[in-house]
Amino acid sequence: MKFNKQKSPQAEKEFGGTLGATCIPVFLPLTVLYLLCVCRSPVASVLQWPPVLPPTAQLWDPLAPVLILGWMALQSFFYLLPMGKLSEGMVLKDGSRLKYPINGFYALCSTAVLLTLSLWLGMPLGYLFELLLPLAVCAIGVSFLLSLYLYICSFWAPHHALAQGGNTGNPLYDFFMGRELNPRIGSFDLKYFCELRPGLIGWVVINFGMLMKEVELRDSASLAMILVNGFQLLYVADALWNEEAVLTTMDIVHDGFGFMLVFGDLAWVPFTYSLQAAFLVVHPQSLSPLGATAIVTLNGAGYYIFRKSNSQKNQFRRDPTHPSVANLETIATATGKRLLVSGWWGLVRHPNYLGDLLMALAWSLPCDPLKLCQVGWRASLHSYFQVSPDMFDLVQVRALAGPLKDIQRLFPKPLLHCLGCVLG
Repeated sequence: MKFNKQKSPQAEKEFGGTLGATCIPVFLPLTVLYLLCVCRSPVASVLQWPPVLPPTAQLWDPLAPVLILGWMALQSFFYLLPMGKLSEGMVLKDGSRLKYPINGFYALCSTAVLLTLSLWLGMPLGYLFELLLPLAVCAIGVSFLLSLYLYICSFWAPHHALAQGGNTGNPLYDFFMGRELNPRIGSFDLKYFCELRPGLIGWVVINFGMLMKEVELRDSASLAMILVNGFQLLYVADALWNEEAVLTTMDIVHDGFGFMLVFGDLAWVPFTYSLQAAFLVVHPQSLSPLGATAIVTLNGAGYYIFRKSNSQKNQFRRDPTHPSVANLETIATATGKRLLVSGWWGLVRHPNYLGDLLMALAWSLPCDPLKLCQVGWRASLHSYFQVSPDMFDLVQVRALAGPLKDIQRLFPKPLLHCLGCVLG
């Protein structure tokens, strides 16, 4: 295929432009390693001084790269199995639609069977606790190598296959954002595979390893550990059960596949989303039946809002004429895209984020409430800024088509001042 250096029309750079694209790949991996050290330290506070720094020997174990590469190979095998249906993605620039296997839930179930077999064979799954830092180091290394491979290969992709936001001609920025929209090896879609499989299912496996470590240390799993594992398993199972919905998200439709998404999928998600479980291994917590009931109720409410609002949004993006969404009120942007402003989106601006935040709070409450800001902040903050089409919509609100009176008709007066503050 012809070598392609053609640039896309210039668009406003995100994440602080070249400076951000240079600094973030340095500071985010260090943040992951630091948080893992903090949550396992006696104080478990990011504010402690001097900061917790592990000995160099704790960052490497020869078993770690074997497990990371084996894990990627195993999930790739599950991806290629002829299970589930094939679904078409959104229309691309050249008018075509790519096909994607919807079998992530089968991969989760197959992984659960292997975990059960591992327990039966007596494998020490609790040893994952000791391997967390080496595994994170290897996952970070794989993220850099895969990102470099994607960047180099993108120069042989046709121009219509490139992502506008990651094809600026600036090597550092394009490496970070990703030049190619849907990089594939044959029919194997690398971005779609990484989006939900190795990171999310890996998160569940790490959590289970933390539970088994607690059983080794204390002969049984605490209620707090069981709740954290159960809540987060529900979240992952829901994502994979509704895997087809990811085909309408900003990650798949708009963003190139570069370090930003690669690192997030392979390192940030499994090793920071599992911080609560790792924290509970070192800092066991007791929960009263009343407290546990309240936390379960909170997670249930968050999940209901999250699932219902996301299902409505996905249906609208796939088929705006569907009877369930055809009568919803919308606002048109200057690009012709329509934003929902009724249904769930008529209640709060981002109901899916609200549900996400409520669940993240429920995941953190079983941990020490006094450590909530130091340990639980990660889940809430990252859930709020989770990559989603709605984040892109916020930028487009500045270019809403139609007169101001249309906006006034759709928003109550008390909200207009807040909207004005958001829009600057």
